[in-house]
Amino acid sequence: MEKRHNYVRKVAEVATQLFITNDKPNIAGLILAGSADFKTELSQSDMFDPLVDVSYGGENGFNQAIELAAESLQNVKFIQEKKLIGRYFDEISQDTGKYCFGVEDTLRGLELGAVETLICWENLDIQRYVLKNHTTGTETVLHLTPEQEKDKSHFTDKETGVELELVECQPLLEWLANNYKNFGATLEIITDKSQEGSQFVRGFGGIGGLSYPSGYITKVY
Repeated sequence: MEKRHNYVRKVAEVATQLFITNDKPNIAGLILAGSADFKTELSQSDMFDPLVDVSYGGENGFNQAIELAAESLQNVKFIQEKKLIGRYFDEISQDTGKYCFGVEDTLRGLELGAVETLICWENLDIQRYVLKNHTTGTETVLHLTPEQEKDKSHFTDKETGVELELVECQPLLEWLANNYKNFGATLEIITDKSQEGSQFVRGFGGIGGLSYPSGYITKVY
């Protein structure tokens, strides 16, 4: 019994070393899976919550734990999302200049290296086009909504009337996911399931950014 108690304590200590930094958790959540008795004893340390009970051992049990924990993990993501967008709205209401919104302003902020946190709606419906004028060799980048894509004037040179050659086309969100690190930013994908998320999508186009603590976005261009 004493050996078991020591083992449980050791597991808790190692978990603390791995997942707690400066008295704060460095992870969003921890899934605890194992035999009923062991899991119960370990959970009584008040370090791990909430809990799910699994019916299997081994890999099947681990997979079941992941499935049962999905709702709890989603709740953690939901809370983090509300806090992030709440902070974003605070910057706007205080007119700090440490924010940007909309496609063009946000991309300009990224290019300037001013955006620390890039915020995008998970269903951002904007395509990124790279178009080339074959007579001049110049390339143009456009970001178009489905409605804007119907306007064929976007795909011709306004001065010469030459039809532009399609070099590349992909969802803007996909392009940002592949390139945000090149701008020194972090990427946060949000939903519109919370009141804050819905307001961010409807009011700001589902894309925006927050600057570094000492930086400004809206005041540098």
